[in-house]
Amino acid sequence: MNYKHLLFIGIALLIYSCKQESLQLIKIEGKNINVNDSLQTDSEIEDFIKPYREHVNNNLDSVISFAVDTYSKRDGEFNTAIGNLFADAILEESNTVFNKQTGHNVDMVLVNHGGIRAIISKGNITTRTAYEIMPFENSLVVVAMQGKTIQDSLIRYLSRAKRAHPISGLKLKLDKDYNAISASIKNQPIDTEKTYYVATNDYLYNGGDRMTFFQTNDSLYVLNYKVRNALLDYFLKKDTINPVIDDRFIQIN
Repeated sequence: MNYKHLLFIGIALLIYSCKQESLQLIKIEGKNINVNDSLQTDSEIEDFIKPYREHVNNNLDSVISFAVDTYSKRDGEFNTAIGNLFADAILEESNTVFNKQTGHNVDMVLVNHGGIRAIISKGNITTRTAYEIMPFENSLVVVAMQGKTIQDSLIRYLSRAKRAHPISGLKLKLDKDYNAISASIKNQPIDTEKTYYVATNDYLYNGGDRMTFFQTNDSLYVLNYKVRNALLDYFLKKDTINPVIDDRFIQIN
């Protein structure tokens, strides 16, 4: 046995005989790094990103329509001009996709007041406007709902919510005590035996804003169409928008 073999055996025995220490996490320390203008810009990274940023901003700032006034979701009690536009755009654009897929038409739309995240300012509407109004990645779905479910659950929800949730195709009137005194879809009384096709978004279908009544129905149609894209398509079709507060959802005192 030569020297190298003896050395190897010695090292092996030494390793084998050493007691392994158990390691334990004793303390975690953290430090806040304030991200502000004082941080130096990496010129190489900035040069790399700059053309992409400019390209994105040029696309976002492209003018696609014009608003004759400024619209906010706080402008009305039970329905607002921007909410009506929001729901009407979804009805019009989702119906095009849904009809091609199924041969049926969307009867009504219900989305949530909180889903509108920005105002529409008077003047030019750009692609950026649609992203500001709808920054989420929610997609449109259509639910086949029985008239009885709409009457007993959806209408009841809106009556109790006392909020300007955007609707289209549906008209609802409440008395001074917030009881529904009339409701219609496409200007016809709701038929409790009929199946209606209701467009909404995937967040609400899954129970968002406590709208649990959507999942009590069997048929769901996924349009693979984002709410934001529906807004963009709607704005591109309209040279000028001038939505108003109307009588689609009102209270009679």
